[in-house]
Amino acid sequence: MQGWYESDLGRYVLARELDWFDAVSSDLFGFHALQVGECGIDFLRANRMPQRNCAGIEAGSPRCRPEQLPFATQSLDLLVLPHVLEFSSHPHEVLREAERVLRPEGRLLLAGFNPHSLWGLRRRFARPETVGPWHGRFIALNRIKDWLALLGFELAGGRMACYAPPLNRKTWLNRFGCLEAAGDRWWALGGGIYLIHAVKRVHGMRLIAPKWEGRWRARPAWAQPTRNASQRTDLHRERGEA
Repeated sequence: MQGWYESDLGRYVLARELDWFDAVSSDLFGFHALQVGECGIDFLRANRMPQRNCAGIEAGSPRCRPEQLPFATQSLDLLVLPHVLEFSSHPHEVLREAERVLRPEGRLLLAGFNPHSLWGLRRRFARPETVGPWHGRFIALNRIKDWLALLGFELAGGRMACYAPPLNRKTWLNRFGCLEAAGDRWWALGGGIYLIHAVKRVHGMRLIAPKWEGRWRARPAWAQPTRNASQRTDLHRERGEA
C-alpha cells in the first residue's frame, strides 16, 4: 500500500481518507492514540493527544501484529486502523484486540474497501502480481458492523467516499470528480471505500438490595390491633350498658 499511495489512484484515495481522519480525530481527546499499519502516512496528524504512536509490520516502526498488540488492556483512548482488516488473515481477531486495548468510551477509526462497488469489481479482475489493495480481501460493510456490535462497539459516525471508477489516470479521475457529491446523495452505498467511527461501550451494572427488614419483620403473637379514640369511647359505652 505504501507504493500504491504514490500513484494517481492512490493519491485520490489518500486525499479523501486524510480529510475524514483529520475532521474526526481533531475533536477526540485523551492521552494515548495509536495507529496500526501504514506508518509512512500520519493519519493522526490532526489529533492533539500527547502520546501518538504508530506500530505495524513495516520496517522502521515498532513491529507487531495487529492481532497481538503489545499494549496493556484498556490503555488506549484512540485506535486507528487504515486498511488493516483487508490484509489480515484474521480480521475478526484484529477487532477483538482493538476492543481489548481500548478504554471504555475509547474511539476506533477504520478504513476499508467496499466489495459492493466498482472497486470490488476491479479487484476480481486483478492479476496476482498487481500491487496495491487488489490482492487484499475486501470485507463488506454490514459484516464489519456486525462484528463491531458483537464486541460492544457502537457506531458514532462514518461515510462512503471515492465514487469515481478506479482508473489510475489523474485526468480521468478529475473528470469523474462530480460523482463525489452525487454519490453521497444518490448512490450512498456505492463508494469505493468506507470510513467508520465506533465507540467502545461498557455498560455498568448496579445492584439494588431489597428492603428485607421491613418486609420480613414478624408481628408478635400477643400484639393487638390499635384502636383510635372513637373506637375506645364506643367500647366503654358498651361495657357500661352491660
